[in-house]
Amino acid sequence: MSETQERTGSLADLKEAVADTALAQEAIVHEPKRDQFGRSYATGRRKDAVARVWIKPGKGEIIVNGRTVDVYFARPVLRMLINQPFLVADRESQFDIYCTVSGGGLSGQAGAVRHGLSRALCHYEPELRGALKAAGFLTRDPRVVERKKYGKAKARRSFQFSKR
Repeated sequence: MSETQERTGSLADLKEAVADTALAQEAIVHEPKRDQFGRSYATGRRKDAVARVWIKPGKGEIIVNGRTVDVYFARPVLRMLINQPFLVADRESQFDIYCTVSGGGLSGQAGAVRHGLSRALCHYEPELRGALKAAGFLTRDPRVVERKKYGKAKARRSFQFSKR
């Protein structure tokens, strides 16, 4: 066998191996992750906020830090942000959500709840992962507040210059 035939033969073997692994990856079925109460849990983060989220089948009630979502997140924009994963997954009013949030402000907390909710939905129904990932809800937003540097008024702002 010549060197070129060996290379093309190994290339064909390589293509076959890649096709086999692609079929194997498609055959992988992710199992739902649920506890003994039928709930799925996930952690969501945004800025300095951290949300612990539990979901279970129900009527669509959302409890945040012991209060209803309408009381905790009074602004409609924040409530809309939290409901986005359900709209994308077409699962409106099918799950009860219980979450605890700490750190950051209300906007960061709403983003953390959305991130945790999306991850919990993926744990509950793994087939929803594609739709949620395409919408960008499974990606943790890495933007955080820049730290203050010494010799500066804020992170980048200098003190006012005085010539005299």
